[in-house]
Amino acid sequence: MTTTETILQSIIDPFLGQSITALGIQTRIEESGQTLNIHLHAGFPTLPLQNSLLPAVQQAFPDKTVNCDMDFFIRAHKTQLLGKGLRGVKNTIAIASGKGGVGKSTVTVNLAAALARAGARVGILDADIYGPSIPLMLGEHQAVQLEGDRYLPITAHGIQAMSIGYLTDPDQALIWRGPMLAKSLLQMLDITLWDELDYLFIDLPPGTGDIQLSLVQKIPLTAAVVVTTPQNVATLDAQKAIKMFEKTGIDVLGLVENMSTHICGRCGHEEALFGTGGGQRLSESFHVPLLGQLPLDARIRSQCDEGTPIALDDQDLGQHFMKTAMNLALALAKKPFNYANKFPPVVVE
Repeated sequence: MTTTETILQSIIDPFLGQSITALGIQTRIEESGQTLNIHLHAGFPTLPLQNSLLPAVQQAFPDKTVNCDMDFFIRAHKTQLLGKGLRGVKNTIAIASGKGGVGKSTVTVNLAAALARAGARVGILDADIYGPSIPLMLGEHQAVQLEGDRYLPITAHGIQAMSIGYLTDPDQALIWRGPMLAKSLLQMLDITLWDELDYLFIDLPPGTGDIQLSLVQKIPLTAAVVVTTPQNVATLDAQKAIKMFEKTGIDVLGLVENMSTHICGRCGHEEALFGTGGGQRLSESFHVPLLGQLPLDARIRSQCDEGTPIALDDQDLGQHFMKTAMNLALALAKKPFNYANKFPPVVVE
């Protein structure tokens, strides 16, 4: 390995805090006299790194003229390549929580918005049929259009979305039993004409009961992410979600600790209202990465209510979601893509 290659691969990206080698980025160097032409290739969306990693590369070679560019390609996971995967979808990621009230849907929408900003093609399936909130959070309420016998997903903020909220009267309660709910959701998932998605986030209903288990077994999942808050009552339930995925052979990419600290809207004071360290302890106990710790801030709620997720913002709170989303995409890119069964059985102890 040349000195130039050694220097290049040891450069730390200021945003993600990892070296080019640790990020799994492939490098190609063409050296001609005092000029370096460097090409970087990643397995995750890289637009946020245009303003962080590329300047760091140029600064690492002060005596050279550096021309550096970067691209990416997101691979399709094994579950989507075995014949019965979802059409038009490379990777399906379940977003789960052991209990309600931890902000799972808010996290889902903002992670999707962040990855769309990062350059990925992203969709959301709102699987929380009894409480579909994705239409409100995305600010789109129009009726679903048909192409033949297929639903066309609603598009908002660069995100493709499908929800029972687009198909039913929002003022009417759905009084469905579990089997009907699971059947309708799987049908909605299968007949939606997803348009070449890199990631499809599936916002599961809260809990770990029969409905959640049925969905996890019947949807060809790539991986899962578990959302929790710091306090013990939430992390105890998050453990149940992790164990559910363990028993069904689904890899948990990581944890997201939501509402880690509260930021006062008036003075900016930051306080840990729900305690500290819950997500980190859970991460260490189950050897699952902690992808991010997100603040509790009134602006996150208000932006979702207005249908414009805070992750669309370049500054401040938006960067919290962007870094968490990039950690998620990076965790998936590092996987060998052959680690899950298509329709995993339940392991009974």
